[in-house]
Amino acid sequence: MPQRLLHGLIQNPLLVILIGMVLLVQATTGSQLSWGNLRGVLLDVAVIGIVAVPVAMLLIAGYIDLSVGSTLAIGGVCAALVVQNTGSMWLGVGAAILVGALVGAVNGVLVAVVGLSSLITTLGVLTAGRGAAQLMSPLPVSGFSADFAFLGAGAIAGVPVPAIIAGLLFILAGVYLVMTPTGRHIYAVGVNREAAYLSGISTKLIPLVLYVVAGGSAGLAGALTAARLNSAPAGQLGAGFELAVLTAVLIGGIALTGGEGNMFGVLIGVLFMGLLSNSLTLLGVETFWQNVVSGLALVAAVIISLGTQRLRGRLLTLEAKKVAAPQALSSPGPARTRPSP
Repeated sequence: MPQRLLHGLIQNPLLVILIGMVLLVQATTGSQLSWGNLRGVLLDVAVIGIVAVPVAMLLIAGYIDLSVGSTLAIGGVCAALVVQNTGSMWLGVGAAILVGALVGAVNGVLVAVVGLSSLITTLGVLTAGRGAAQLMSPLPVSGFSADFAFLGAGAIAGVPVPAIIAGLLFILAGVYLVMTPTGRHIYAVGVNREAAYLSGISTKLIPLVLYVVAGGSAGLAGALTAARLNSAPAGQLGAGFELAVLTAVLIGGIALTGGEGNMFGVLIGVLFMGLLSNSLTLLGVETFWQNVVSGLALVAAVIISLGTQRLRGRLLTLEAKKVAAPQALSSPGPARTRPSP
């Protein structure tokens, strides 16, 4: 039992830190665990969670997407323009997802098919995408219909609509990674791309599809953000969003080297980032110090990830030695040959 508990803590060290932080802030302020406060946290982190799911799957496959902030801006501006001109919420959301998926397809073709660096390519698309969003609408678009505003800030049974969407995506992605062969192929590509290719896995199609899904999710997140703000300022929408998503994913245990991590860890990482920011606000910490703490959290995530990987490796080595020791004692050993006369 203690060994199982130790394994659980190694798999999810952030969960222990999260529980400790929440209990400490609750004891200090007495307001963090109120439903009104938690509802605000869920609303804040929902769009991060929606994009963190496909970005985490990309990292597991060994790729990275830094363009999601600008893709969110493009999706938000596109949804705002469509809703303003047609009055249809569904057309606006569909257009945001479609244009986001197109941006993701550009990333996917350049990275997975052409073979360019995912870091450099998505950084370039990040810059170009911001300019494209500002070209689409240099001035903020505002004044949407009531149903579109409900999509961004409304609630069903007290739970914010964006949080419900994010929760469904986490469940679907978690089941997909664990229960389907394609989900396991994503891990295989991240662990060793050449070995996965020799095993018959499509090492180009998987990242291409993941980039399209990441772009579509960022477009959806843009529509939800514009709906919540009742405005779509192209220059500010999604600024720094890619760093928030990457921090949540890394702090949730997804390895930068690929092939490791799960959706439960990413969910904990997203909630940790939201509750950390909320805790600092409740404690009266100034905004610029909150940015400092967020940056330190990213560094801490890398340290925690490296430390748990090494500890997990040592535990696996010890378990392998324990299994091998009885077998070595029970084996008859090398056969002795009779000396020739």
